[in-house]
Amino acid sequence: MSETASGNDAGQAEAPRRRTGLWVALPLLFFFALAGVFLYQLSFGQDPREVPSVLIGKPAPRTVLPALAGIAAPGGQPVKGLDLPALLAEGKPVLVNVFASWCVPCRVEHPILLDLAKDQRFTLVAINYKDKPENARGFLDGLGNPFSAIGADEKGTSTIDWGVYGVPESFLVSPDGTIAWKQTGPFTPEVVKGPLEQALGKVLAGAK
Repeated sequence: MSETASGNDAGQAEAPRRRTGLWVALPLLFFFALAGVFLYQLSFGQDPREVPSVLIGKPAPRTVLPALAGIAAPGGQPVKGLDLPALLAEGKPVLVNVFASWCVPCRVEHPILLDLAKDQRFTLVAINYKDKPENARGFLDGLGNPFSAIGADEKGTSTIDWGVYGVPESFLVSPDGTIAWKQTGPFTPEVVKGPLEQALGKVLAGAK
């Protein structure tokens, strides 16, 4: 066999190895790119868990949803459906929490919601998202119900207006009907003491 033929054979054998090496390297390159974005955000003081909402500063959807039957409100009376315009007419900020029984982070944040329900400065309500009523009732019966009103959104159509793409998500709505703040993901003590308290302070100051 000539040296030329041997060289061609070697080149042909080398080409698949180069392609294989490229496919192996792509996941690593993708990982390092994501890591770079994460470090960039941390360097400039932006929490990568915070997802901005285009609805902040805009009117909240005028959501009216039927009640989740069989649940008692914190005061003991049957829980009402969600009528956001009627709640805002009472003159207090409204904190809307979007939850589902199948959502693991919703269970994690639930004790914090029970504490938030004691805060008389705002009204805590919920939208039950893409859930079966019996499962939602079991969730709240087992963990306790912090919500004074719960709107059942079994098909998830109402939450489209809120821009919800995952649960839990929460929205602070000022008495004038404007979305003042959004929390993506579960509440933590740090979120309650920090961003939520700051947003609530601004809303209450503006309402005076």
